[in-house]
Amino acid sequence: MKTSILSVGGLCPAGSSIFMSGNAGPLWRVIAGVARLERKHGPQRQVVRLALPGDLIGTESLCGQPYQFDATALTPLHIEPVACIASEERDHLMQQALLQQLARYEDMATLRTGPVAQRLAHLLRLLGLAWQAWARPAAGAKSQAGKERKMLPSLREMAQVVDAQHETVCRALVRLERSGTLRLPHGLITQGALPTQACPA
Repeated sequence: MKTSILSVGGLCPAGSSIFMSGNAGPLWRVIAGVARLERKHGPQRQVVRLALPGDLIGTESLCGQPYQFDATALTPLHIEPVACIASEERDHLMQQALLQQLARYEDMATLRTGPVAQRLAHLLRLLGLAWQAWARPAAGAKSQAGKERKMLPSLREMAQVVDAQHETVCRALVRLERSGTLRLPHGLITQGALPTQACPA
């Protein structure tokens, strides 16, 4: 059986692999950022759920099983392995993981149903909550906006999460920005905070 790609916790750049399905490894906790768990679905990859700060991933390890899904960093990510020795600790972690997964699956239902703009609004709120853990005093609004742009996933990645065409996502993001109806921590939806490429017609 293969081992996890990571052996110790730390910082993972966006897009980096945390572990792959079929590998064995430890239980992980997301400290900051957002991870995505996905599986192969024919020639494409399907997002199963997201993991936010405080969430446990790789919970199969609590049962001595290999990872069921691939895990990658949707945004810059800080994760740490969770030591689990006593059976009481294992039971507590399994209960915690179950409650977290129920909440995240509810999030995924919201991210996959309804108008695309509504799905995106929910995704951006989730990302905004995750970014609070990264917050540091900024030299100015301009530097803060630049930081937020770097942490925003690509249009293609966001389209995969909300199960929509990336062109549709681009147009919906522009509408959300122009409407001024969505406000996130650190002013994510502000002038110039969205990807600069033009939306396809």
